[in-house]
Amino acid sequence: MPRKHTWLFLAIFGLTQTTLSWAQPDNSAQTLSETLSAFPQVCQQSTANRLSDQSIKRLQAFYQANDYAPLWQDVAQRQLLAEMLRDMRYDGLEPDHYQLQRVATFEQHATPVAQQCNELLLSHGYLQALQHLRDGVLDAERIEPYWYEEGVKQPQRSSVIENAVSGLQDLRASFAQARPQLSAYQALREVLKSSYILSQPDWGTVASTGPSLRVGDKDARVPSLQQRLQLAGYLETTADEQVAAPDVLVDEAFTLDPLLYTQTLAEAVKAFQQDHYLEDDGIVGPATLRELNISPEQRLQQVRVNLERLRWLDKQLEPTMLLVDIAGARLLFMRDGNIVWRTRTQVGTVRRQTPLLKSRITHLTINPTWTVPPTILREDKIPAIRRDIGYLARSNMSVLDYQGNVLDPHSINWQSPPGLMLRQGPGPNNALGLVAIRFANPFAVYLHDTPSQHLFGRATRTVSSGCVRVEDAQKLVDHLLVGATEQELGRIKQIQDSGKTRNVNLPAPVPVLLAYWTVEVDMDNRLRFRHDSYGHDQKIAAALAAAQK
Repeated sequence: MPRKHTWLFLAIFGLTQTTLSWAQPDNSAQTLSETLSAFPQVCQQSTANRLSDQSIKRLQAFYQANDYAPLWQDVAQRQLLAEMLRDMRYDGLEPDHYQLQRVATFEQHATPVAQQCNELLLSHGYLQALQHLRDGVLDAERIEPYWYEEGVKQPQRSSVIENAVSGLQDLRASFAQARPQLSAYQALREVLKSSYILSQPDWGTVASTGPSLRVGDKDARVPSLQQRLQLAGYLETTADEQVAAPDVLVDEAFTLDPLLYTQTLAEAVKAFQQDHYLEDDGIVGPATLRELNISPEQRLQQVRVNLERLRWLDKQLEPTMLLVDIAGARLLFMRDGNIVWRTRTQVGTVRRQTPLLKSRITHLTINPTWTVPPTILREDKIPAIRRDIGYLARSNMSVLDYQGNVLDPHSINWQSPPGLMLRQGPGPNNALGLVAIRFANPFAVYLHDTPSQHLFGRATRTVSSGCVRVEDAQKLVDHLLVGATEQELGRIKQIQDSGKTRNVNLPAPVPVLLAYWTVEVDMDNRLRFRHDSYGHDQKIAAALAAAQK
């Protein structure tokens, strides 16, 4: 029997080192190659049995690039790998999922075959760790898909083999380079190291029934509110208070009447509301109670979800682009990698969500008309017209057939209207304001000005029908027109002043990304949480839990 087939026969039946020595320098490369070729049969560990064909092919490419030499025989190298894997908990990832325990048991009861399997499984953990740090654990296109305009930059998931091979010389640098360099990711990861979220077992709940709490109210929920705020760091707690009353922690004002909602408590509530993008009025209403009653474990899960999401978004960003933060209802304009302008937005309601997409802004519509989208026409406008046909004149709206012919609204049976359109004329009261910012997409959404300026003052701004309303939209126009000639800027000013509707091309298309995330670190290094209005976090959390079992 040829030597190769003899080795496979013995290896499969698990004979000991006295029968087969794996460490001989003249055949170690051959035996590792052979073990890889029969990996699922030779390495009977449960983890090995779950390796995909793609993972095995990746291992083969990795060892081929290293001439099939053993890579983890050095104790110091294995210990450094273990340190890097343990550090991944701050990336929201589970270190044991990357063969961490195998580092400690690498040499225990190691038959030649077991040593080879341990070697290969350590490399599998190393490669998988780098891949997950760089690209994420999940397939973003399956879990949280974006629509992409043809030709725009899309994230690509390529092999990590080349970086993994060179990274063996410096594992610290290898892991650091695999992580997103996105500042939002790095800041979230660093805060996670010292955040109360990791160390807080629980902070209790506050009953959600009852009226909203205002300063001066007396309510049985006040003691649990006090404790919740102190355990989360919004109220100072002295050692004496903890010893005297471990179950209900109090401040000086609170001791006067344990059921009194004091100004001290209200100020702490305001700080909590600011960190959770709520109206910071100090009133404990339903939205504030909802956020108060999210447990530390749930908050940690929210951080993990957003670290995963930021691993995806890192591939989407470009040096110059417009970024719409849907969950935060903000807009960021980036030029040459720096944020040069930011403003508030109004985004879609839960029923009419702003979609996730990446496209290119190509042109503006100055003094736009507004053709009412079918859903808004059916659900909002026709019921309003039925109540009062004068609504059309007050709103500067015309009724048109599908060929664009103007119809007499009084000749239409509004209880069962035929196929028609509503179009609002240009002007400051137009739903799109004085400018619309256009980009290709199948959802009929765009960015635009709005006459509803008062809504920008709200902390929660999920109020539109899917489009993105922009505060101070003219400044956005100025940023988009950088590079236009003085002559072109003069022509645009004339169009604006005329009140006529005209399209204007940008000097160059500008990438636009409408994205969603619910956790960030602010300039004061504080974790800030947004409500997951659209429910996107839940899908990612469930998929992560399934993937890392």
